[in-house]
Parts: sequence; C-alpha cells; structure tokens
Amino acid sequence: MPHRETTPSGIAHHPLDRPQGDLLAPYLHAQAAEFLRALRRHGECTEATDPDGSARSALDIRRAARRIGGALHTFRPLTDRSWADPLRAELAWLSGTLAREHAHADQLSRLLDALQRLNAPAPLPTARPHRTAQAREPRDVSPGNGTAPAASGGTASGGSLPGGVAPGRRGAAGGAPGRTPPSVAASGGTPPAGTASGRTTPAAPAAAAPAGTPTGSPAPRPPSRETALGIARAGALLERQLTLARTRAHSAALQALGSSRFHAVADAVAVLASEAPVTPGDPYPCADHAAHRLAEAVTALPLGRAARPYNSEAVHEGQDSPWHHVRLLLRLHRYAQEVIGRDTTTLEEASRILDQHRDAAEAAAAAASAARTARIAPATAYALGILHSEQRHEVEAARFAFQRQWRQTGVGVGTGRG
Repeated sequence: MPHRETTPSGIAHHPLDRPQGDLLAPYLHAQAAEFLRALRRHGECTEATDPDGSARSALDIRRAARRIGGALHTFRPLTDRSWADPLRAELAWLSGTLAREHAHADQLSRLLDALQRLNAPAPLPTARPHRTAQAREPRDVSPGNGTAPAASGGTASGGSLPGGVAPGRRGAAGGAPGRTPPSVAASGGTPPAGTASGRTTPAAPAAAAPAGTPTGSPAPRPPSRETALGIARAGALLERQLTLARTRAHSAALQALGSSRFHAVADAVAVLASEAPVTPGDPYPCADHAAHRLAEAVTALPLGRAARPYNSEAVHEGQDSPWHHVRLLLRLHRYAQEVIGRDTTTLEEASRILDQHRDAAEAAAAAASAARTARIAPATAYALGILHSEQRHEVEAARFAFQRQWRQTGVGVGTGRG
C-alpha cells in the first residue's frame, strides 16, 4: 500500500495525488493579470459617470493585491526574497489604503440600519394564560370532591382556571384533556362565552385593531419622544463622523492611485503577469505550514465558551485581537489552498463569518467612539450605548457560528480551549 503523508494540520493526502509541475507561477500570473484588468477598468470609470463601477474595480484591485501578497508570504521559500518582500509590503500598503473607504461606508450603513431597528415600534408583551397544577391533571374529578363535572362547564370550587373555566378531562369549550381551550388562550385566560351555568352567550365585539396589526395581537408601542430624539441625534452624530472619515479615506485612496509609489507597484505587477521570479519546487510543505499555523491559532481561541450562547465572552473589545489574527491566518491558508488547487468552499464560509466578526467589532468601536463625544445629550449617549451592546452581541454570534463552521473545514484537530 502506498504511503500516505500526514501534514502538521492533520490532513492526510497521497503524494501521487499532488499535481506535478510548478503551481505558484501560474497562480501569480493569473492574479497579476486580474490586477491589471481591474486597474484598466478603474481608469475607464470616473466618479461622476460611474461611481459604482469605480468602487467595484477598486475592490477587484484589492482582491488581486491581497492574493498576490498572500501567495508571496506563504510561499516565500520558493521566491526571490529580494524581489518578493518589497513587492509584498507595497501590495499590503495599497490594499490597506483602498480598504479604509469601504470599511467606513460599511460601518455607517451597519450602524444606521441598527438604529432604524431601535426606532421601530416595539410590540407590547402578550399575557400568557395561567395554568394551575389542577388544570394539568388529566384524570376526572368525581362530583363528591366538591368539583363540578367537566361536562357541565361549571366553576370549580377548589382551584380553577382564570375566568371560571373548570379543570377536568374536557374544558368548557370541549378542548383537549387538561388543556386551556384555544379561545381562552388567545384572550389571555378569559373565556369568550359560557360561565358556570354552561349557557353560551354572545361574545363582546373586539376593538378595532390598527391597520397592519395582526388580529389578536396588541398594537405596537412606539418609542418615547425622548428615546426617538436620542436615536435621531445618535444617527446624525455617527453619519457626520463616519462620513468625514470616509471622505478622508477616499481622498487618500485617490492620492495613492495617482502617486509614483502606486505606479511602481503597477509596473512590478505588470512584470509579474509575464515573468515570475520563483524557484520551481514543491509548494505543499509551505501550504501545510500555513494550515498548521492556523490550527494552532484556532486552538488558542476560547471555542469551548463560544459554543455556549450568552456566555458574555465577547463583551470586551480587548479579546478581539486573537480572533482578528485567526482571520488573517485563515485568509492566508485559503489563498494557499487556491494555489495548490484544493476546494475552499468551507474555508470561504468560515472567512465570511470572521469578516462579520471584524465588521461588528469595528462598528461597536465606532459607536463607543461617538459616545465619547463631549457634551452630548444623555438620550443620545444611551442610544449609542444600546447600539454598542447590540454590535457586541453580533460579535458573540459570529464567534458562535465560527466554532460550528470550523469543524467542517478539516483543518487541525484542536477544538480550542474552554
């Protein structure tokens, strides 16, 4: 039987299953060509005529730059380091510069949507029917015990349901044994008709519900005037601060794309599209090393506590750094798997979850920064505090989702510390 190798990440694969030949150079050629195509599209689009096309082309430039830089980082032993290291640093600068505007726009959209949910009318709590221990008893109660027969629908002399419905095998409305009749449950414990005498009387007409309100449910309760005013002021403050940050990031991106530094990067990528100074060799040890680093970083995460809902692990921002580090290592691992031609579907889903984790953490930080603004009204600070808490709960939900998705990736054997 042929020998099957086991990588440090715990993934076993057959040596003969590996594609032969150089894999890194074709990948770099393809990503460099995508970079140049996106750059050409960005030059053809203008902010005035096609702002969406300009944003999409900038996003494509970032994606290609990240993949080239990630491949040069992971497969560094197979490259000319005097050429690869400076290019990787310049690509990281370009990708980070282009990402700031997109990040501020996403934060603003995310926070304004959350504020809109806070300002929506909240439904009133519905009264749940009370059921006594005697009402849950399934057996008949004999008339000799001082309780009226179930068929008569009379009021029990010893504990009874709210509204005078007697317990027994079948209720006054002929319902299931030991259960509150549906009409009683819908009305919060008051029978629509029929009392101790067993006679059926017409029910009182129901009050007209507001338009758009389901029948039988209470009308939504709008927030108070002070709360609504605080939410509106919080939205205006966030929009002012994040729009200013986005404008500055947009100006920095335009300045970077027109600088001589960027043109030098574009020239290097143009050379890479046709000629990649890499050493032919086996890329699998480098890819396995990236998987091993990722598995070790995930093992250090508190996945055991993240698996329990409402664990308050994600309340404090100081615990975000290990998760952000795992996100970066997961991205490098995913790019390495693309180089060697492996499926990355599960890895992409895990990356998407950690992107949501990062977005929620940054949105919570933006809400906290806005709440530290001097001389804001208490209602505004309260709305920003609620917003910050909601985003931290989103962080917790993303951690919970990641620990479930991580089991499907097949990377490593650790499940994280408890």
